[in-house]
Amino acid sequence: MSEAVSTGSGLDSVRRHNLGRIVELVHQGGVQSRSALTKATGLNRSTVAALVTELAAAGIVVESIPVGGQGVGRPSPMVAAGPRAVAFAANPELDAITVAAVRLGGDVVERVRREVATTPSAAEASAIIAELVEELAARLPSEAQGGGGIGLAIPGLVRDADGVVRLAPHLGWVDEPIVDRLRQATGRAVFAANDASLGARAERTFGAGRGIDDLVYLNGGASGIGGGIIAGGRPIGGARGYAGEFGHTSATAAGNALEDAVRRSELLHVVGLTAGDDAALEAALATAIAAEASVDEGVTASMPVEAYERQRPVTAEVVRQARTLGRALAGTVNILDPQLVVLGGHLGIVLELASDDLHDAVRERALEPPFEDVAIVRAALGQDLLLIGAAELAFDRLIADPAAW
Repeated sequence: MSEAVSTGSGLDSVRRHNLGRIVELVHQGGVQSRSALTKATGLNRSTVAALVTELAAAGIVVESIPVGGQGVGRPSPMVAAGPRAVAFAANPELDAITVAAVRLGGDVVERVRREVATTPSAAEASAIIAELVEELAARLPSEAQGGGGIGLAIPGLVRDADGVVRLAPHLGWVDEPIVDRLRQATGRAVFAANDASLGARAERTFGAGRGIDDLVYLNGGASGIGGGIIAGGRPIGGARGYAGEFGHTSATAAGNALEDAVRRSELLHVVGLTAGDDAALEAALATAIAAEASVDEGVTASMPVEAYERQRPVTAEVVRQARTLGRALAGTVNILDPQLVVLGGHLGIVLELASDDLHDAVRERALEPPFEDVAIVRAALGQDLLLIGAAELAFDRLIADPAAW
């Protein structure tokens, strides 16, 4: 009897693995032909056909026959994400809470950003997220409204074991069981991790780091600066999931932490904004810098530094932040020797507007061998990056056991 149970259990495990592998390939590679899935999995055609049929019956994938193919014979059906393969993602910040519905493949179906007048407590954030998730779910096709889990991108230290937020200093959260609280409020599976670590994962899977095995991602937001590390193709979380807190490293001669010296709030202030998303901030900065550049360069070049900064305050602040960030990145390059450094949030804006200053600052302090082969680029996924990363936590559950979804 025990042998028969063991054999059945083993077959179930293999089946779950094979179903999950099909979902993973569609998730990471987009629309795939059945023949491509057969080649990638090493399974035979009839097995892949049966797996795809099962997933399609569950609404996790859909199949279609390509039109106008040039090959001989019957074309291989194409497999894409289905209507039920939707997860929810949330990113609580100091000034706003953003929630999105994300389709398998990292496609943000819809997002909503609710600004808050004061920094939300964990209980307040949970209530807002629960409300926004159900609001978004109601707009989805009926088959996508139910089982999708929720991934949380938290600007702080999140314990891997249970999703407890041990410390989110800018939010003022300490030992907050937000995963349990939100699970009870929504009845959905809930997962949480550090926002920047999720950003690193999203950029490697879908963005600028696709195919790169050694990269560092730094995210800048209203709640400070965090980072994620991919080494040898694997995320580095540390013993308990707390690795990557680049924002708390010393970045100035006076010993200021990086996130205290390179601040989104200062960029908002210098262009006269009190709030706004990254797109609004970047537009305002670019417009102000262009206006300052129209001032006669011959006049400003001979000014003392203090007078120059008064004449071009926006340019001066962006350049200051770029050089400070560059000096901090030099240490990261020396220690980790990444192939790629990806900058998101307001750090990506600083790179966009003062690239030469940032690169010069890295060059001044980095060792030549690791610096000469590293690329420093802006995140490719834009404002949706952390939401795409958070949704990965829910899609991990789908890939692990598609039948349970």
